[in-house]
Amino acid sequence: MAQRQTGPIPPRAGVGLKPQHYRDILDAEPDIGWFEIHAENYMGEGGPPHAYLTAVRERYPLSLHGVGLSIGGSGPLDKDHLARLKALADRYEPALFSEHLAWSSHDTVYLNDLLPLPYTEATLATVCGHIDEVQEALGRQMLLENPSTYVAFAATSMSEVEFLREIVRRTGCGLLLDVNNVFVQAANHGFDAAAYVDGFPAEHVGEIHLGGHAEDADDDGSALLIDDHGREVADPVWALYARALARTGPTPTLIEWDNDVPAWATLFAEARRADAVIADTVWSDALSADQHGSCVAV
Repeated sequence: MAQRQTGPIPPRAGVGLKPQHYRDILDAEPDIGWFEIHAENYMGEGGPPHAYLTAVRERYPLSLHGVGLSIGGSGPLDKDHLARLKALADRYEPALFSEHLAWSSHDTVYLNDLLPLPYTEATLATVCGHIDEVQEALGRQMLLENPSTYVAFAATSMSEVEFLREIVRRTGCGLLLDVNNVFVQAANHGFDAAAYVDGFPAEHVGEIHLGGHAEDADDDGSALLIDDHGREVADPVWALYARALARTGPTPTLIEWDNDVPAWATLFAEARRADAVIADTVWSDALSADQHGSCVAV
């Protein structure tokens, strides 16, 4: 059996691993930084998905992205789900693990959505307790993703960035900065996306997500953006991504395309574009360091 890739995920672009692309990837072994899987898609014991994932894991680093822990839920975490997640992480040894700042379950009912939270002290305590439990159970750090939302809570007592910063301080978790989510929220709630990125705790960002969004209309006829992961990354999101990288430095970046999944060549082209932006950041950092080093006192 081939030697499994070990070590951290490189500061390059990766994509979500889709069954439609298994053969393209294994036959061509494209020059791509890494792959990400949704944990819940691989919680079965075996079968073709695990055979393909094992083969991909032997060739590339892996990131594990959860969508079902319901970190923001008011009730306790599902212990069986957490145990299955740990077994999957132990089996494939992902370099990164992430989940969402959201809730998606109530009692024994699981909802097919990631729902928003009010940013209050009570919610903060619940979220931090859940993150502590997850990190202790898995024996690894979790990255927490900023959400895309379509409603805001009147009860909120702090900004999203303040809420995330305090979570990191209390739990030691890292952050996943989803740039498209920032853009979507800014449009839907009327705030400045650039200011959000400028204030984000960049020093704690371990991964970035990019994805496409759809345009819809709210009940009052105003524009509403939907984070649908069903198309190319929009040009304004690419610009916001470059702004984020200027703060974080080169960072592993995922292209999310989960609906209307395109041919491999189209997805790979999006990843190559992200790699080019990362390379520009490296070049800019090197140029800045060189210019700073040349400014010596005489």
